[in-house]
Amino acid sequence: MSANTKFVSPDHFLVDELFTDEHKIVRDAIRDWVNRRVRPDIEKYFEDAKFPAHLVKELGELGAFGPFIPEQYGGAGMDYISYGLIMQELEAGDSGIRSMASVQTSLVMFPIYEFGSEDQKMKYLPRLAAGEIIGCFGLTEPNHGSDPGSMSSTIKDKGDHYLLNGAKMWITNSTIADIAVVWAKDEMGIVRGMVVEKGMAGLTAPETHGKWSLRASVTGELVFDNVKVPKENIFPHVKGLKGPLSCLNSARYGIAWGAIGAAADCYDVALKYSLERYQFGKPIASFQLQQKKLAEALTEITKAQLLAWRLGTLRNEGKSTPAMVSMAKRNNVAMALDIARNLRQILGAMGITNDYPMMRHMMNLESVITYEGTHDVHLLITGNEITGIQAYK
Repeated sequence: MSANTKFVSPDHFLVDELFTDEHKIVRDAIRDWVNRRVRPDIEKYFEDAKFPAHLVKELGELGAFGPFIPEQYGGAGMDYISYGLIMQELEAGDSGIRSMASVQTSLVMFPIYEFGSEDQKMKYLPRLAAGEIIGCFGLTEPNHGSDPGSMSSTIKDKGDHYLLNGAKMWITNSTIADIAVVWAKDEMGIVRGMVVEKGMAGLTAPETHGKWSLRASVTGELVFDNVKVPKENIFPHVKGLKGPLSCLNSARYGIAWGAIGAAADCYDVALKYSLERYQFGKPIASFQLQQKKLAEALTEITKAQLLAWRLGTLRNEGKSTPAMVSMAKRNNVAMALDIARNLRQILGAMGITNDYPMMRHMMNLESVITYEGTHDVHLLITGNEITGIQAYK
């Protein structure tokens, strides 16, 4: 068996029956595309630390960007379970591919749709949905990660424009982005959002090198040196941290689904390997300790599937809360990372090679467990929900 073997997600509790025909069509279309276009080459891109940029337009054609954005703005007008299933299937291929789509959808298209003017929506959303342009999201700073409210980036009113200064880092898509959704404080100390376009004087986007995680994804900085931002590029319908935090909430929701894809891919590969690999005259799947690993993995994947499905249902009904999303993101990513580590052992020495996806998923998930809110911060968000006391301030 090779890493290119077609992926079949485990479904021990018949979760498939909870999905509509549309959900299944969307999921199967993305799964088929990942099997054909991502799996054959992703290990090479990961090894070379290159992003497969040729896939962006294809993702747009598939409707993977902004699937919940209304059709009038170029989206597909689908629900949040469809979005979750898209993220699940993309991350089964690679976290870097899912990250790119997640940023494009939740961190760029979502804020433009929610907080932008009609002109901003019509100018950017259809092109982002089609993959004609790529976006990135600037919130995290060199000295301000889990505490975005202390950001140092500023904008100053200069009459017909704002002057933007500051720096953002750990920015997915930064060097290839045509636009950036950026958050900075005005003279009153109020956080404002805006669209900054590639080519604006004073904007640079140096790439971050030396990563051992998300190697098939572009990561870099955004540096603003007296960048003139036209006033029509400022979001008119949001002020304060509500804006960027709502974007993160959407992205975290997608990650909760995406992690299931990575875990299920590891499970699928480990199960097939255990049935084909013989030792002491029988398949290693017949040994108790291997069955223990597989049974525990399937149990945790099933719990995560049910958690994500319920969260998606609540999100569709407008009943989900940020604390619910935090719990799902934290649980499902930790689950996926544990499964990648444990099931890698079933493959023995082969598990560390790029013939199989375990080590790649494992390394990618080491980033996923800390970005869009660290594992520990999400725990404290749940603690705050339980006690009413904020322990992270």
